[in-house]
Amino acid sequence: MGKPTGFLEYKRENVRYRDPLERIRDWKEISSLPSENTLAKQAARCMDCGVPFCQNGSLIGGMTTGCPIFNLIPEWNELVYQGKWKEAYERLSKTNPFPEFTGRACPAPCEAGCVASLYESSVSIKIIEWAIIEKAFEEGWVKPQIPKQRTGIKIAVVGSGPAGLACAYELNNYGHSVTVFERSDRVGGLLTYGIPKMKIEQHVVDRRIRLMEESGISFLTNVEVGKDYSIERLKEEFDAVILCTGATKPRDMDVKGRNLKGIHFAMEYLHSNTKSLLDSDLKNGQYISAEGKDVVVIGGGDTAVDCIATALRQNCKSVVQLDIYPKRPAERAPDNPWPQYPLIYKLDYGQEEAKAKFGDDPRLFATSALEFIGDDGGRLVAVKTVGIKTTFNEKGEKIREPIPNTEKVLSAQLVLIAIGFEGPERELFDQLNIDVGGLRKSRSYQTDLENVFVAGDARRGQSLIVWAIQEGKEAAKRCHRYVTSKVNLSF
Repeated sequence: MGKPTGFLEYKRENVRYRDPLERIRDWKEISSLPSENTLAKQAARCMDCGVPFCQNGSLIGGMTTGCPIFNLIPEWNELVYQGKWKEAYERLSKTNPFPEFTGRACPAPCEAGCVASLYESSVSIKIIEWAIIEKAFEEGWVKPQIPKQRTGIKIAVVGSGPAGLACAYELNNYGHSVTVFERSDRVGGLLTYGIPKMKIEQHVVDRRIRLMEESGISFLTNVEVGKDYSIERLKEEFDAVILCTGATKPRDMDVKGRNLKGIHFAMEYLHSNTKSLLDSDLKNGQYISAEGKDVVVIGGGDTAVDCIATALRQNCKSVVQLDIYPKRPAERAPDNPWPQYPLIYKLDYGQEEAKAKFGDDPRLFATSALEFIGDDGGRLVAVKTVGIKTTFNEKGEKIREPIPNTEKVLSAQLVLIAIGFEGPERELFDQLNIDVGGLRKSRSYQTDLENVFVAGDARRGQSLIVWAIQEGKEAAKRCHRYVTSKVNLSF
């Protein structure tokens, strides 16, 4: 333990965000790290608990608390406090292959389980993790992981999001030859086209991909397995396959007027904007624009917030977010005790930006879309909303009912649907005769085909980036056990 009284002496400091009205004028990263002296004090707040809830990812009350990657958080907190940054990096890299991604984009369930929060507030674990990996890159400690020997075993990873990259990273470390297939024109999956660049700038993703290539991993872009690259060829050329295609099938809404022009899925909107930004700095106009429009975002999660932030940077006229959940309390409710993830009212970065520009939180709580209204040309002009009452039946199931006489009409020329995903797209799984519905029930990551594995959101459904990385690591381990059981290795 670095300093036994650290959590008593030092107040928590959060990541330093740029001014909201400044940052909505560009696509640069929205936050920055504090000084090393400040970070040392934040690390000193770690209590080195007898039971470190922060480093053991668990589902409690249906929510993640603790770190699914099993980061050795108290250990590298102490090393940072002592100024031993290289040792802290070595400790962090034992569990997390990509701290630069999780330190930026993870919602930090580790902090939800921090014991210090019982006294006052949790340790700023997320920014310390981010600081460690950035220090490591700055000092040149992050090197390509080139295996001393190759096994001769060839493994295909389909999908280059967090799960696919984690799979490839681990399998390469085992000495296998790994090829990652990506149907988009850039590697990264969700990291490139799902998370806006103000949260993870593209050079951060590209930096890691270069290291993986230098480690011997091959990436094939613009190649969709099952279409551009046949299943038969895949089976002939590889000893095993791991499917990390994500849960990319969006959940739709059965609402009158759904077919009006101006209604889009969130990922269609975010993807097109990011691709145009990376291709041409938005000069080619090949994206869905919110400029000058009243925007309604439907959904309450991270993707909805990313849509708000993107619309603001496109200079929208207004933005409203429909959140089906009631407004949460300022502090934990009695039925939401520690170490559950705290369900409390807070402004995420995009909501903070909307409030700074338009004067108020953009959310309408306990509200859903009742109807989309269009003009004679089939273009969206408004959204009719209704208040929602949520109750629970005797089985604990949610029952949502519209509240009479609560209808409102909101001006809207652009609606973005961000209500989640139904699971993976089925085409590739159907070609392989794999039952998509049974994937989540499997704890082995192995499908009905003994040499085909599945990991990440494709297996467990949409989830956190840390779960995707851990799933990738675990599937790689299972795949390694399988291929080595079939091949007599010479070392």
